[in-house]
Amino acid sequence: MSSFEYASAPESKSIANIATSYGLFVGGKFVEPKKGKSFNTINPATEKILSKVGYADKLDIDLAVKSARTAFTMVWSKMPAKERGKYLYRIARILQERAREFAVVETLDNGKPIRESRDTDIPLAAAHFFYHAGWSDKLDYAGHGSKPKPVGVVGQIIPWNFPLLMLAWKIAPALAAGNTVVLKPAETTPLTALLFAQVCQQVGLPDGVVNIVTGDGITGAALVNHSDINKIAFTGSTEVGKAIARSISNTKKSATLELGGKAANLVFDDAAIDEAVEGIVNGIFFNQGHVCCAGSRLLVQENVADEVLEKLKKRMSLIRVGDPMDKNTDLGAINSAEQLKRIHEISNTGDAEGASRWSPDCKLPSKGFWYPPTIFTGVSQSHRIARDEIFGPVLSVLTFRTPAEGIEKANNTMYGLSAGVWSDKGSKILWAAKQLKAGVIWSNTFNKFDPASPFGGYKESGWGREGGRHGLAGYLTSQVKESK
Repeated sequence: MSSFEYASAPESKSIANIATSYGLFVGGKFVEPKKGKSFNTINPATEKILSKVGYADKLDIDLAVKSARTAFTMVWSKMPAKERGKYLYRIARILQERAREFAVVETLDNGKPIRESRDTDIPLAAAHFFYHAGWSDKLDYAGHGSKPKPVGVVGQIIPWNFPLLMLAWKIAPALAAGNTVVLKPAETTPLTALLFAQVCQQVGLPDGVVNIVTGDGITGAALVNHSDINKIAFTGSTEVGKAIARSISNTKKSATLELGGKAANLVFDDAAIDEAVEGIVNGIFFNQGHVCCAGSRLLVQENVADEVLEKLKKRMSLIRVGDPMDKNTDLGAINSAEQLKRIHEISNTGDAEGASRWSPDCKLPSKGFWYPPTIFTGVSQSHRIARDEIFGPVLSVLTFRTPAEGIEKANNTMYGLSAGVWSDKGSKILWAAKQLKAGVIWSNTFNKFDPASPFGGYKESGWGREGGRHGLAGYLTSQVKESK
């Protein structure tokens, strides 16, 4: 069968109405930072400046927290739960109505393919608001005690890999439970959070219920250490998560920490190989590998390893790398120069330690931050590429002989966020799922999410859950423990 080229199918950038500059969203209004500082956010696919964004320091954080406290005390905590739910429903509907706009802004600011922003990120973000809107007046039945109360003012810090979706994961349950929020988006991807601030204005959300402050790690630290914050919700690296835990250890603040991962994707010899190959590709190359639960370690049973690798390489050769705004693109730009440098650094240790690197032939754009889809074979468990989270489109391939050995290798990591199991035997899948030390385990699929399903990990992948009724626990007090 002869190969063919896809015609370019670019999404229109004109749909995105990006302002030349943005202030901070505090008390229901956009305000300038107290010291007037700002920074640029750029398109990682072109390195062109998209907008100038306000930089929040301690003074701005203090103003945002005071605004959230006033809104919590005077309005939001006193509002009937059913009325709170109506605001969440309105937000969800407007996210759907403005989905195309949000998808374009997300892709321009983040570098991910428009197909992923359009088909995954934005619909799931809306779904989280729909789902949690339904919980607003049913919290007595969530299993967290009778008449549970909100914790108060919540500081939330989200990463750059799924900017709007992580915002929804954080804000939706917090508001449904009756809390108010001060949220800090990642410094490289603030635009959809600021666009969401406009949605808050559009739905008439009471002033101060949601506050959005932009900045870098110093801004985040000021939020974590503010004395009037009741809870911190953080998604990001394990190193920063540990620092947050240390910072709040001598306070009364609670925390939900969703941290790093080095997920194992186990392919047993009775798996449907073609189906498994698609799951492997989705597990590691979705969102350029910028996924905390990415299947970055492929564990294949020895007697099918050659077949799996042959088909995997053939499938990888079909991955289209390029303009994220092209609807045919499979693999977009790396989010930042800093992240690209880290991917190069860790991947180069794979070469130095004796693993074999392979990437399909693909021409990378001259401008922007790019990395080809890559696999390493001949990997041992001691290799850095098998231990450290690369957070890029790089897959380490290991083999195992027996199912027990596969489980042992899968669990040989400091992380415990997710895993995948591929087999045509239900009994083997259930056995493996019981043995694997991971918070989320997928069966004959990978990277599937639902607002009703709790997400979170063990060990150095953090603590607490997000999503489902379990995710509400971190935003409520007067909880009761469920019997095991």
